[in-house]
Amino acid sequence: MKRGLLLLIFVIASFAGRAQGEYQPKYTWNLELGLPVATSNQPFRDIMQGLVTVNTYQQYSFPFHLNVGLGLKYSYFNVNEFAISQPVFGGLHTGGTFAKVGWDKFYGQSFAVDFGVKIGYAEHFVNTVVQPSNEPEFRYNTRYSNVFVEPVFSLILKADERNSYRFNVGYTFYGFPYEPVDIGLSSNGDYLPDVLDNSTQYFFVGFGYSFYFGEKVSE
Repeated sequence: MKRGLLLLIFVIASFAGRAQGEYQPKYTWNLELGLPVATSNQPFRDIMQGLVTVNTYQQYSFPFHLNVGLGLKYSYFNVNEFAISQPVFGGLHTGGTFAKVGWDKFYGQSFAVDFGVKIGYAEHFVNTVVQPSNEPEFRYNTRYSNVFVEPVFSLILKADERNSYRFNVGYTFYGFPYEPVDIGLSSNGDYLPDVLDNSTQYFFVGFGYSFYFGEKVSE
């Protein structure tokens, strides 16, 4: 107990010492990698399993902690072959562009928080191979597009003057309804129409890297 208390005091004292000069980056390049988990639209949750979501963007931070950025996004959801009776292999690719607006603040020289929202336009590509019973397999492809919204929150730890690492959590609203026939299945099974009309959404958690092109320190 005493050791834990002493450790806590040491951490607080170290943090307070660093807080004497506030680090304020200007331009940053960011790369974020996460694991997506479907949360909305029941067939999307049942059939599609998230494998990766990637964001890369450049960001400018104003002196009053507002930041803006532009970037690219990619995500991939694989068909869970164990969730359906008919063999289907492949998945859903999504590529998009976005603008970000947010708020960031360094507490001292090493620790920061960043939260904001990304709004963009995405193209979705379904690419699967379907193997019907007693029929030749065939390739199924379709595409559609929509506007997406993605709130995100990051905890940032600066490694040195140019590099930092971040822990990210976020929630993505893709906004399009998903149906099993969208991946090449012959029917939507037992899913009711009101369930199929729900928009697709997912939660993600991951890590990121930032490179600083310019910064200033406020005393």
